Amino acid sequence: MDTFTSFWPFVIGTLIVCNLTLVCCEFSPKDVVYAVNCGGDYFKDSHGINYQSDESSSGIASDFGKQFLVFGRVSQSDSVLYQTEKYDSDTFGYDVPLDGDGDYVLVLKFSEVYFNSPGAKVFGVLLNDRHRVISDLDIYEKVGKAVAHEEYIPFSVQNGKMNFNGESSTVYDSFRLDFLKGELDNPKINAFYLYKGDIKDVPRLPPLSSAVKSEQFNEEQEEEDEPIVPRDKILSGPKAEDPYINDETSLVLPVLVAIGCAVPITLCLWKLG
Repeated sequence: MDTFTSFWPFVIGTLIVCNLTLVCCEFSPKDVVYAVNCGGDYFKDSHGINYQSDESSSGIASDFGKQFLVFGRVSQSDSVLYQTEKYDSDTFGYDVPLDGDGDYVLVLKFSEVYFNSPGAKVFGVLLNDRHRVISDLDIYEKVGKAVAHEEYIPFSVQNGKMNFNGESSTVYDSFRLDFLKGELDNPKINAFYLYKGDIKDVPRLPPLSSAVKSEQFNEEQEEEDEPIVPRDKILSGPKAEDPYINDETSLVLPVLVAIGCAVPITLCLWKLG
């Protein structure tokens, strides 16, 4: 048996292991315990997650984001999740059910649809009346306007205890999710879901490109960055090409000069000889 033939079992075995790993670690919407389209109606996103309509009496519903048909970093269909929201002039929140012991990931979805600069809306998020999982969130500062942003909060539940970042608190069949009022405007949330499983299996938004992040800034600065040209001045055109760069006569002339000088010298030397 040659080396090439003996190598095939190794290749096939590796492919099988890789495929099994992918299957075992693949995100499944069936592992989503709870999902809400905040301030909006029922919606099923591109990952198969079923977001229930928002029936909570806490917070104020708004569809101000519907003026934007498409949000950055998500498809047009999934933009529905960022068009509606819940906000309040005070702290508000939701009661989120659990599904026994295990590892969880809370995924919070945000988008800024009102302010045009950072430092206008800043707030925090509290879990189970104990864990400050987000402090001083400024959506615009992170992604700009009309761009999707997500926060991923991993925690575990074991024997009646919620564990987050080395701290624990007593928990039963559900926990409280609060959006904390800060000094700068009102807290808000567009949508969220609770996934039971490992954080590495949770779908992520694509990276934020610098072009998307600076889009609003460029639009605001467009007029200021235009060059001001005096009326008595004419804008210069493209740089002129060297008129001799392709002129073959520029090589012929020195040759003719050299010949013209050489002929008289040769005649003089001939006569002297």
